[in-house]
Amino acid sequence: MIQRLALFDLDNTLLGGDSDHAWGEFLINRGLVAEKDHRDTNDRFYKDYLEENLDIHAYVAFTLEPILAYTSKQRNALLADFMKHSIENMMLEKAQALVDTHKSRGDLCIVITATNSFITTPIAKAFKINNLISTEVEIKQNYLTGKILGIPCYQQGKTEKLKQWLISQSGKLSLEDSIFYSDSINDLPLLEAVNEPVAVDPDYKLLQVSRERDWKVLSLRG
Repeated sequence: MIQRLALFDLDNTLLGGDSDHAWGEFLINRGLVAEKDHRDTNDRFYKDYLEENLDIHAYVAFTLEPILAYTSKQRNALLADFMKHSIENMMLEKAQALVDTHKSRGDLCIVITATNSFITTPIAKAFKINNLISTEVEIKQNYLTGKILGIPCYQQGKTEKLKQWLISQSGKLSLEDSIFYSDSINDLPLLEAVNEPVAVDPDYKLLQVSRERDWKVLSLRG
């Protein structure tokens, strides 16, 4: 019997906010970037994401540029600070309960997110999810380069990365029995590919699609 896949988008799905955007605000709060310029650019990238036309390569470069000179130890310390300052309050109790329910049923839980692996690795761990598929970042000689490694886990690329991961599992897993939770119209390709799509606190476009196709809609907030 093939194990069921429970796939979770991260930002505005399991989290009550966007971790990528929050990272930019965190850098401002810690005085590591110029406030106005960084916020303006961060907000513009987020608007592009909502409008489905994000240049993800440019956004990852922007996100990581302030810490390219950081050692692994420095990056880890900053990440721990970010988790406490910005992420812990975003973690939704209902989201954790949903994850726990799937785990209790024996489902294989996976966080699958466009946000880069540097930011999302500790967040997936905080939700007690061991499997993470994200936009991988390049590291050379133990320093971030600001470049994406491989296919960005964004829009159709999210589906492609999942299929690559499934192949790496030697056929033990399949999309034939799978459920995917997401808030974003950007995830429509993967929502269409899974057995059971679920819109979670969806944006307007995804809400409209969900109503047209009679997809389940739920909220993990409040």
